[in-house]
Amino acid sequence: MGNSNFVDYVKIFCRSGHGGGGSAHFHRSRSISKG
Repeated sequence: MGNSNFVDYVKIFCRSGHGGGGSAHFHRSRSISKG
């Protein structure tokens, strides 16, 4: 890869929804494969 003389900056903005504290929800069901 050689010499890497660069710096990568990433800005991430997170905001919760209007309904609460912004917790992530994943719906899982037997009828949905890998769901």
